[in-house]
Amino acid sequence: MNQLVETVGVLTVDGPSGSGKGTICKLISEKLGWHYLDSGAMYRALGIAAIEHNVDIHDEDKVAALIELIDLEFKRNTDDEWAVFLDGVEVQHQLQTENVGRVASIIAVFPKVRHGLLLKQQSFKKAPGLVADGRDMGSVVFVDAAHKVYLTASAEERGKRRYKQLIEKGIDANLSNVVDEIELRDSRDKNREASPLIVPEGALLIDSSSKSIGEVVEEVLQLLQQ
Repeated sequence: MNQLVETVGVLTVDGPSGSGKGTICKLISEKLGWHYLDSGAMYRALGIAAIEHNVDIHDEDKVAALIELIDLEFKRNTDDEWAVFLDGVEVQHQLQTENVGRVASIIAVFPKVRHGLLLKQQSFKKAPGLVADGRDMGSVVFVDAAHKVYLTASAEERGKRRYKQLIEKGIDANLSNVVDEIELRDSRDKNREASPLIVPEGALLIDSSSKSIGEVVEEVLQLLQQ
């Protein structure tokens, strides 16, 4: 069993919010036939649980205690798309709201919360391989991963992408507010004490500001071939 775990391939893709990590990781996982992990979605799902259970999102102990009470799954939904299920209920649409993103950013700074979700994240490492999307996948969760990518883009470009996603889903949004929220989230992620957002050692840095999805996917696949 240990030999199997050791030979499982892992590709980590870290980067700030809106850099395109999710899209790229899903495409790569489909091309390779590997499992997919969206660590950010786990924090957002925990945020939804905190809201539903009326837990004070500024109380580290209470939020961390929720982790043992909820069940999180990544699986295909009825439309054959990757989705997150919280206690058996699909919450993919809720994950995309700005309020849930704000809550996730707040609770993600708590060391006890990050530690509580760490083992859950590592449990996704299964044969034939795993594509892990997050902010500390290559620097903390899968530090020994053979392949690491840090995907970024300007705050303005990420804001435009996020705004477009929200409008297409029928969610009311303001572009200026979306950009401001992204910059605030960047500051929180980079300056938190627990697992701050950094470029993992040995990671390939890709700026997707002026690149297409196809170009980024090809660059990542070339890394894997090497």
